[in-house]
Amino acid sequence: MTPRVVVVGSVNADLVIRLPRLPRPGETAGGGVFSVGHGGKGGNQAVAAARLGSQVWLIAALGDDDYGRSARADLEREGVDTRFVAGVEEPTGVAVVLVDHAAENLIAAAPGANEALTPDAVAAAVTALPPGPAVVLASLEIPLPAVEAASRLARARGWPFVLNPAPARPLPPDLLARTAVLTPNEGELDVIAPDGARRLIAAGAGAVVVTRGAAGAVVHDSSGETRVPAPAVDAVDTTGAGDGLSGALAWALGSGLPLRDAVGAAVTAASLSTLAPGARAGYPTHDELEAALRRW
Repeated sequence: MTPRVVVVGSVNADLVIRLPRLPRPGETAGGGVFSVGHGGKGGNQAVAAARLGSQVWLIAALGDDDYGRSARADLEREGVDTRFVAGVEEPTGVAVVLVDHAAENLIAAAPGANEALTPDAVAAAVTALPPGPAVVLASLEIPLPAVEAASRLARARGWPFVLNPAPARPLPPDLLARTAVLTPNEGELDVIAPDGARRLIAAGAGAVVVTRGAAGAVVHDSSGETRVPAPAVDAVDTTGAGDGLSGALAWALGSGLPLRDAVGAAVTAASLSTLAPGARAGYPTHDELEAALRRW
């Protein structure tokens, strides 16, 4: 059965400058190369899940501008169903991304249309989805009430809710209690639970997958802690790797994989995503991921 994934999140235009090194505060770093790409955590996650073979619906908001029209067309080319991507008066969200020769990055975002995604829009979209199992995936580049609405609707349908808590902020206890899997990186975990992942489990989260970049991930759940290593790769660009992991995790869970195996597949997909420049270019297809899992 084809995995079904519902992504509730942001869509941005990525304005990317590749530099020999990242600037320090107050410094202008020269020698850059500029490009425009497609991004936003929701858009990235939707594309990552679709590339792996999921049926993906994206619930989001775009401006009626060139960036928005280009973003919608690209999502549709990737096989993402955009019927629930609303057109709004606000300009499409924009992220400015600086990437250095070692594939490290700095990102600043202006949310624009992403701030216009409402709980009512999320409810209308989820209500209109056909029956059947699905995984709901959300992140925090959209208003928190929209995320909370997605979690409530997922629970009402019996669908697992996966939350990528980025950009990090403290999370309401009732949202944690409705979250099947939380996927912070180490810095985000410090913001949402300075005393560690076990507090989030105690607060009701089903599992916490702490992503650690090239070191892989650590899975925390009721049975304890499991480390999941990442394959060694020569990274070109780490932009969007965390989103690739979240999208791949939703695909894997929707495919029926146990959490530990799902995280292993997602970590490998995220590693593959760093082998090409840009947020989405390196997201693997199902065949590419399967080949990598056999190789590594």
